[in-house]
Order: sequence, then C-alpha cells, then structure tokens
Amino acid sequence: MRDGRLRTTSLRLRTVIAILVLLTVLLTALVVAVEAVLGARLTAQVEDRLRDRASAAAALVGVLDASDLADRLSAQGLSVRIVEPDGAAVEAGPSPEQLRKGPPDPGTLPGPAPRSAGTSASGSNGTASDGTASSDSGSSGTASSATAGATITSSSVHEDDGVLTLRSDLADGTRITLTAGTRDVQETLTQLGWVMGGASAAFLGVAVVGVVLVVRRSLRPLDEMTRAARSITAGDRGRRLRPSRTDTEIGRVALALDEMLDAVEGAEAQAVAAEERVRAFLSDAAHELRTPVAGVRAAADTLVRNGPDDPATNEVLAVHVVRQADRAARLVDDMLTMARLDRGIALDRRRTDLVDWLRAEADRLRIRLPGVEVDLDVPDHAVDADVDPDRLAQVLGNLVDNAARATGGTGSVRLTLRAGPDDALLRVEDDGPGIPAADRERVFDRLVRLEDARDVRSGGAGLGLPIARGIALAHGGSLVHGPDGDLGGAVFELRLATSPTVPEGARPRAGALLA
Repeated sequence: MRDGRLRTTSLRLRTVIAILVLLTVLLTALVVAVEAVLGARLTAQVEDRLRDRASAAAALVGVLDASDLADRLSAQGLSVRIVEPDGAAVEAGPSPEQLRKGPPDPGTLPGPAPRSAGTSASGSNGTASDGTASSDSGSSGTASSATAGATITSSSVHEDDGVLTLRSDLADGTRITLTAGTRDVQETLTQLGWVMGGASAAFLGVAVVGVVLVVRRSLRPLDEMTRAARSITAGDRGRRLRPSRTDTEIGRVALALDEMLDAVEGAEAQAVAAEERVRAFLSDAAHELRTPVAGVRAAADTLVRNGPDDPATNEVLAVHVVRQADRAARLVDDMLTMARLDRGIALDRRRTDLVDWLRAEADRLRIRLPGVEVDLDVPDHAVDADVDPDRLAQVLGNLVDNAARATGGTGSVRLTLRAGPDDALLRVEDDGPGIPAADRERVFDRLVRLEDARDVRSGGAGLGLPIARGIALAHGGSLVHGPDGDLGGAVFELRLATSPTVPEGARPRAGALLA
C-alpha cells in the first residue's frame, strides 16, 4: 500500500508470472547442473582412457620398439609422442591441432614419424652397414627381454581448448605423452544443451497453460466474493459467503467479510430502530403536549368570552389553566432530562451514606404524599457509596410517584435497603395491581403507559421509569423489575456499587439534604 492506496495489480497475472519465473530459474539451473556434471564425467572418462593406454604402453616398453608402440597407440585416435631415455623422440597419430578440429578419420592417420636426431636407423640393431648380421644382435635381444616393461613414476594431466594431454614419466627414463581430443565431448554437451533447452521451452509452454488453469480455479472464490459483495450492494443484505474452512487465506478473508457485513447490518438495523424510536418519541411527545396545550387554549378562550361577570367559572378555568401548564412544564422538563441522559449526564458524585439518605428521602416523601404509607427497612450500619444524591432522589421520587399513581394515591410503599460485599440493593415495592410479566421490560421505554394507567388525570407521561433507569446506568448501576414481593404490586430493584467504609465524621449527613 503506497500513499494510502491499495495495490490492485492482477493477482492472477502476478501468480502466473512468479510461477513461470521460478520454473525458468529451476530449469536453467537443472540444465547447467546436468551439463556440468555430464561434462566432468565425460572428461574423466577420457582421462581414464589415457591413463589406461599409458599403463599399457609402459608395460610394452622394451618389448616393442618406440615406433611400433607409437603406431599401436595412434591407431586408437591418439596423438602420441614417446621420448626414449637417450633423447630420441617418436611421434605418431594426429597432431593436437588436428584433434582440436574434431575426431580424425582413421584412414587418414599418419604413421610413426622418423626418429629424431641422436638415434640410428631402425636396422642398426640387427644388421651391419654392409648387410651382415651384427654380432651384438643376440645380446641386444637378450637385454630387451631382461628390461621388458617399466612402471610409471609420475604423471600429469593438462586440458587445453579441445584436447586433453597426459604426460607420464617411466622409471627407465622414457616419457610418454598422449593427447586425446575432447571436441566430441563439447559437441555432445552442446547437443544435450539444445535438447534440454527445447524440452524446457516445451515444458514451460505446457506449464503456462496448466498454471493459468490452476490459478484461475484457485482464485475462483475471489470472484465469488466479488459477486456476493456486488449482490449485497444491490440490496441483498442477508447474503453471506459462509466459507467451508476458516483456516485458509481465502477462508479468513471470507470470514472477516461476513463479520464485517454482520456488524454493518447490525449497525444499520440499530440506526433504523433508533430513527423509528426518535420518530415515535416525537410523535408521542407532540401528542402528550397537545393535550395540556389544547386545555390551556380552550380555558383561555372561555375566560376571554366570559368576561368578569362569572367569577366562579373564571376561577375554575384559571385553575385548569395552571394545572395544564404545570403538566406541560413537567413533560418538557422530563424530555430535557432524557436528552441530557442521551448525551451523557454529568453527576455530582459524593461519598454518601445510603442509610441516612434513604431515611431523609422517606421523610420527604411522607410529607409530599400524605395519603401513601411509606415503610422503611434499612440496615443498622452505614452503607457508603459514591453517588449523586440529588439524582438518586429523582430516581426514588419517580419510582414512588409511579407507585402512588398505581395505588390511587392511598396505597402502601415499602423501601428496603440491603448491602452486599460490593453493591447495595434498594427495593421499591407497592401494593398496587402490579405489572404483567410481558410488560415489565417495556415499561422502561419512553412514553409507554400501560392500558390501566392511560388516564391523563394521573399526570404520568411515560417518562419517569426511562429517566430513572438512565440515571441508574449513569451511576454504573442498574434498574429492573424484580421478582414478585409480599405486597403483590410492582417491585423495582435499584442496584448501586458501594464504597469502602470511612470514619463517621468524614461522611456527609443526609439530614443536610432537607435544609
């Protein structure tokens, strides 16, 4: 990835080229290796042949004269040079220059060359210059038999362009130089190179077709992923790749794409649901506000038409206007509170003893709701928590107001506080008709009122419980409908995290909240 852009070179083309380049390198290395190994083996065979001929020639030294020995060796296509101990040299066979041009025709091989200077005629050993037999002929033959054969004391090999030369020194001082041509070896290697090159080219041609087919089949899942992505873009949101294996490269990509699509679809569903909730909330809020506004408007019109002649009726209308305006104000305040909870409400947390706080709030509720009997059950020790006492008072007030409306303003409400190792549980239970099990979670939705509580005279707009739960969640706690209690009505459980116990003098007294 360069400059933030993904490289989009054809994966199929890159894979085919990479495989072909690799095959080309391997075939080239194979051809070079075969030629090198075969060339070394053929050259070694030529060298072994020269050593065998040199060993055979060494065994015949003293049995055959130098000319006959050179003639026999040259008949095998070798260039022969024999230097005798007395310095006489005999050459036979093709010259090294002829061997460099290629193997000679056996019919054109020259015979042994005459002896070099320092030697006598070949017949001087057996016949005198006047044609009579030499008196030393018998002794010469006897000496030759006695010295027949010699051993090779040292040898050296020299390879030149197209020829291989073996120089052998014998124990009696004779030096035998044998030269063989290697042009046929080079021609064989050249032909082998052409054959292997042609075979490699044919193999690469077949490999191109095979690799293209294999790569196309191997990358077919990518084409399927592309078609699936386009289908999803076109509107088929529920389509998924569902790879059979997730431990392969394509399987991991397909699984990641499915997970991404699930997340996107879930986010889209949440966004649609949130939008629907907002629309429903606005509609319900407008409906709730329309009732008090319409009452205020109707009462105001009547007041204007009546004039000052009917003071009793005007007083009733004025009270109605005040009540409806108060109801609209409470609804607006609740809606503003919900908006703040959605944005993330700021809490003024303080270390508070929940026992003293609950006692103070119970006293305040008894004053505000004189027709409701408020029972209190708290532990005999302090229960400290880092909370916003004013917001918790709003939660408790909403729960008790909900209980008061359910009981008609004359029922009983029990407040129970229990402390656990890490949290505190506040139960608010009433003796009203209760909430059906199917609606115990729905009552926490905004602007939801059960059928039995839809009387507008109750003053509820269906925002008290959502606000109470939002404040509980902002404290890191929870608010749910608990299991049925002893009173038979609704039971709400508020759970809050507690703090380590602190000295008595360091805790704020809840009695100060009444001031």
